[in-house]
Amino acid sequence: MTIERGLRLIAGVVVLLSVGLAVAWNLWWLALTAFAGLNLFQSAFTNWCPMVWVLKHAGLAPCVPATIAREPATAKM
Repeated sequence: MTIERGLRLIAGVVVLLSVGLAVAWNLWWLALTAFAGLNLFQSAFTNWCPMVWVLKHAGLAPCVPATIAREPATAKM
């Protein structure tokens, strides 16, 4: 698993868990949903997220960009 996939997994779990807790126990659990959303929002602009640091130190590998396969250039005759 890569850091990016791990980050999406954790964000999804936090949101679903906090919504479930808000429905089952107390609406104040939605504050956790808001915190996760604000953190994702700020990371879009700053390119920094504390969970990325945690996942990197946990041993997850960064995502490697896909390479575009190009056809060899053919000489026109």
